[in-house]
Amino acid sequence: MALYVQKFGGSSVADAECMQRVAQRVYDTKQEGHSVVVVLSAMGKTTDNLINLSKQVNPQPDEREMDMLLATGEQVSVSILAMALHALGAEAVSMTGPQAGIATDSAHTKAKIMSIEPARILENLEKGRIVIVCGFQGRSPTDDIATLGRGGSDTTAVALAAALKADRCQIFTDVDGVYTADPRIVKQASKLTTIAYDEMLELASLGAKVLQSRSVEFAKKYGVELEVLTSFDRIPGTVVKEEVEDMENIVVRGVAVDKNQAKVTIQRVPDRPGVAATLFKELAAANVNVDMIVQNVSEHGHTDISFTVPRDEINRTRATVDGLLESIGSAGATYDVDTAKVSIVGVGMRSHSGVAYKMFEALSAHKINVEMISTSEIKISVVIRSAYADQAMQVLHDAFDLDKINEQAS
Repeated sequence: MALYVQKFGGSSVADAECMQRVAQRVYDTKQEGHSVVVVLSAMGKTTDNLINLSKQVNPQPDEREMDMLLATGEQVSVSILAMALHALGAEAVSMTGPQAGIATDSAHTKAKIMSIEPARILENLEKGRIVIVCGFQGRSPTDDIATLGRGGSDTTAVALAAALKADRCQIFTDVDGVYTADPRIVKQASKLTTIAYDEMLELASLGAKVLQSRSVEFAKKYGVELEVLTSFDRIPGTVVKEEVEDMENIVVRGVAVDKNQAKVTIQRVPDRPGVAATLFKELAAANVNVDMIVQNVSEHGHTDISFTVPRDEINRTRATVDGLLESIGSAGATYDVDTAKVSIVGVGMRSHSGVAYKMFEALSAHKINVEMISTSEIKISVVIRSAYADQAMQVLHDAFDLDKINEQAS
């Protein structure tokens, strides 16, 4: 008998019919003799609706109160699924994140899981019950509800799988696996049968919306066997696992686009030690996630510093930077929200040359200008105008023949 953690996203539990389908799938897993822990997101567009509701009464709502509000979406989901399982004759119990023993830090709206004490879950599993846990939430050090940010239910599922030493963590979503690109944009995108943790981590952090990056970090750190598959059909998905040698035969495994990007340029900063440290220390204190950073060549003792942040953090970034300009001696700052990040990812980049040239040549041939560049061993990211984001994804997918990736793997 195995222990499965099964996570279902918002589209999988969007209405009563979807709930009944999910209940049947969970029930069937239990009937096969396995223990099951289920993690759920809020139903359909519930989270978006709650956010819109909050902004109707306060354009900048308090983050603690936002967590109190948003956590209710998952509580509706878990109780409804428990009722659906009861109707099938199964024993099931629903729990909030705090009830399940999930402890977080105090960073409201984007908290991190600090620990899990699964005693209550284990007690119910021993009694033969299906345990259903609210994704996306936990208990902060001040005993408040804290949420994990967008996609946080994935992280909840993988963290629970690690804490419970589950045999497999299955992430059910509205797509049937991980693709070489967003199939809604690139029609020829291919489904991958396997992908390395590092590749999936890069794709997730670079804009691919199949898995939250923190969930992949957990899976890699604790060796959780992760499978991405659809809740609408019973077909194999994509297995995320440790890298194996033949994975390097494929140079590029996927293309990702992140349209939630903004570029900040701080002009004529004194080129002296400590200025950059002061700037990024204050941004970190304001919980701003800085991504790509470029500093121009110094000219007459001054330089420009450009960096990217999530577009939805631009107001917080602006407030922090504007408050520092005078003290660091800057001439001013510009804020550009008309940007996107396009990336190629593949562990094969470690052992193949000419990848960057091929990428830049393809973009140049279609007159797509590159504004910033960032690289690692297994990825190359560029910042471009947001209007060209979808085209760039298609161009790079074609340039690296990713529609033939399964042929390359064989």
